Amino acid sequence: MTTVNLSDKATAASKADVLVVLTAKSKDGARVVDPQGVSAETVKAVNAALGTLKAKASADEVVRLAGIAGTEGVVLAVGSGQERDAALTDISAQRDAAGSAARALTDVEKAVFAFPASHAEAVGAVTEGVLLGAYVYGEYKKEPTKPVDDVKILVADAKEKGLTQAVADATIRANAQNWARDLVNMPPLDLYPGSFAEIVRKRLASSKVKVAVMDEKALAKAECGGLIGVGRGSARPPRLVTLTYKPSNAKRHISIVGKGITFDSGGLCIKPANGMVTMKCDMAGAAAVAAFVEAAAELDLPVAITGYLCLAENMTGADAQRPGDVIRMHDGTTVEIDNTDAEGRLVMADGLCYASAEEPDLIIDIATLTGAAVLALGNRTAAVVGNNDEVRDDVISASDRVGEHMWPMPLLDHLRPSINSEVADLKHTGERMGGLITAAMFLKEFVGEKNGEQIDWVHLDIAAPAFNEGGAYGFTPKGGTGFAVRTLLEVAAS
Repeated sequence: MTTVNLSDKATAASKADVLVVLTAKSKDGARVVDPQGVSAETVKAVNAALGTLKAKASADEVVRLAGIAGTEGVVLAVGSGQERDAALTDISAQRDAAGSAARALTDVEKAVFAFPASHAEAVGAVTEGVLLGAYVYGEYKKEPTKPVDDVKILVADAKEKGLTQAVADATIRANAQNWARDLVNMPPLDLYPGSFAEIVRKRLASSKVKVAVMDEKALAKAECGGLIGVGRGSARPPRLVTLTYKPSNAKRHISIVGKGITFDSGGLCIKPANGMVTMKCDMAGAAAVAAFVEAAAELDLPVAITGYLCLAENMTGADAQRPGDVIRMHDGTTVEIDNTDAEGRLVMADGLCYASAEEPDLIIDIATLTGAAVLALGNRTAAVVGNNDEVRDDVISASDRVGEHMWPMPLLDHLRPSINSEVADLKHTGERMGGLITAAMFLKEFVGEKNGEQIDWVHLDIAAPAFNEGGAYGFTPKGGTGFAVRTLLEVAAS
């Protein structure tokens, strides 16, 4: 496992196995940006080599150089994708570049990062980038790739409290996101509702988080028709896991609901074969919630948090839910089923009922919910919908600060009638066009009131960025990404 520490030793850069420097764009190509603790001789030699190689300093550009004056090891020059002034101030660019470098440092024991990280925010971002970029999922391989073991970030004063705290906090955030990645990458043979619940229970046993698990009997007694209905086709029954973190100094209360479909076949409205290949990732919302609550407690954030993991497996067994069925949700609302492959909103509805009963200050739900979100915003951006534009925009601002891409989408009243039903209170899907919005409108129906007004609610559709099917980039690997864990932590912290 990769560890990150600070160093202010004058010889650290020259004696590093690998020295990592940040580069910026210029009219002459890539140029090193204000490296901490690196001699002028070394900077000049690196710039000359970059010029010879016609390096551009584009994002994800990693140039490996040997025989550089003033160093004993290899120099890794990683592009920021920015001009010099922006590279110095763009924290997200530094985080991404640190991640690109860490991905290239496989089978390296020690590396030194000489980034222009002169303040706590930058040091924290570089730490996150290193730990997220070094992530490897090797649980099922005989010889997994070995990430870099020990990383030192060069700073002026390695004992400065603000900087050491930045590394410690960033390590907690990154480790939490990497745990979410582990959960998403775990094969569905081994990760199913019951095992997911036990993994979380064991992981949090010695933490400040209380864990409660409802099994299928308790869910049936509570009339959680969404969870029971979706889980009926599977031999492995559903679970609802409640995570509670309540510090004594809490002034606010957030409830957060995560979709946890451990495998989605589509049910009787079965997906085509190639549509199932990545469906182990359909529990990424629940993974993000579990990781977020763990990290919030470890960081001692002064906010009460209740998390709900809505866990079910959507299969085609003999008792599978049918189009035309009517189910009763936990709050008594009846719902007509017309597409069993729109199962996520059903389990989320039960979770939202429980979250609303707590009367928190804010409810956030997070789900790999719709293909419509992917079509609208591409593969790297989450859609954000809410019943309060100001609160919705606060969440998006938080995502900007931590380098996770989110974009606001509207609630359009003229689409609401499409989820009306002739035989039940609601139908769980609406018009095909605008499917991202009608899915959110369905969820909104299960957000309760506090003091006579609907509780502030934000819906995150992370169908696109939760699982990376393409090539790795920045600090993002192939497979599970752990998307939104750091955004949620930023929301809670602010």
